[in-house]
Amino acid sequence: MRFEPDDVARAGAFISIAPSGTLRVERGYVRPEDEQPIEPEGDEAGAADATAAMASRADDGFVTAEVAQAPIEPEEDEGLTPIPDRLLTELTAHRTLGLRQALGERPETAFLAALHALTLKVFYHYGSDSCLELDLKSVSFGAQAPGLNDSTCAEAISKRHERWAAALPKESEDLWDSLGAWDDTRRAALFAHVVSLSINAVHEAWNRRPRALAHADRLARAVDLDMAAADWRPSVDTFFGRVTKARILQAVAEAKGQDAADRIAHLKKGDMASHAEALLAETGWLPEPLRTVHAEAGETSSDQSGDESAGIAQSAEDGGKTDMGEVEPVGDNEPADVEVHAIAAE
Repeated sequence: MRFEPDDVARAGAFISIAPSGTLRVERGYVRPEDEQPIEPEGDEAGAADATAAMASRADDGFVTAEVAQAPIEPEEDEGLTPIPDRLLTELTAHRTLGLRQALGERPETAFLAALHALTLKVFYHYGSDSCLELDLKSVSFGAQAPGLNDSTCAEAISKRHERWAAALPKESEDLWDSLGAWDDTRRAALFAHVVSLSINAVHEAWNRRPRALAHADRLARAVDLDMAAADWRPSVDTFFGRVTKARILQAVAEAKGQDAADRIAHLKKGDMASHAEALLAETGWLPEPLRTVHAEAGETSSDQSGDESAGIAQSAEDGGKTDMGEVEPVGDNEPADVEVHAIAAE
């Protein structure tokens, strides 16, 4: 770069050592006090001369002038600001009631919406892609029964679940459109699968649920449940080794006759349990909790009748009141930010 002689006389240079160890000279730097003033050009020069002349005449007393104030700009309009939260809550409360009314008259869409919500709960990590506040719980078996996970039912459920998982979209936001494109038969099959995973017919000593277990009996009759056909077999581990000798003999008598029971009555419990397993291996005998008692037979086990009686007693304790909840009317003057109670299907 070449510099003019006048610039060279006013400018200087920075001298330093470069990282490589060589001398570094950076030329062309001017100190602020040595910089030349910038000459105004064109209109700017004329305006500057006029201003200087007016200032000179003002000093002589010939000119008096008022400085005009800049015009005040009007305030800008706020524009389209977001709707206030309180108003948005009130508006969406009206919309929620509108959706409830409309969906209540569209069974097919209601079925699709319920299927969508429950499928999200079963197959996806996050079930927040639905405005339906349905919940589906799948019981975990605290006391693991011997061979439970290796049973025929467990394997069938696992394989069916894998097939459905492969048929569903990877992303939860695509689920609604996918289900909408399916035919009724396929949607009904998926609905049966996801609902079946919520069944809890487990007896727990600390959790008395007589009415729920009575419903499990009705459900077993509705699906014609046969646990023998489901490959459950009585064995030392699954039954005989864990009950009294009297129950072992009762089971043998029911399946093979009293003579067979009498032939093993003298044995110790361990030997009796082993003989009972061999005798009943292919008989299809089931203990009472696994039996499906059909209503037309007029037979109920003592445990089942006790549960149903307990359910009746439970209703009696409530003064014979109906279980149906009353629909609470929405008051015109009630605030819309009152919490909307969800009806959860558990």
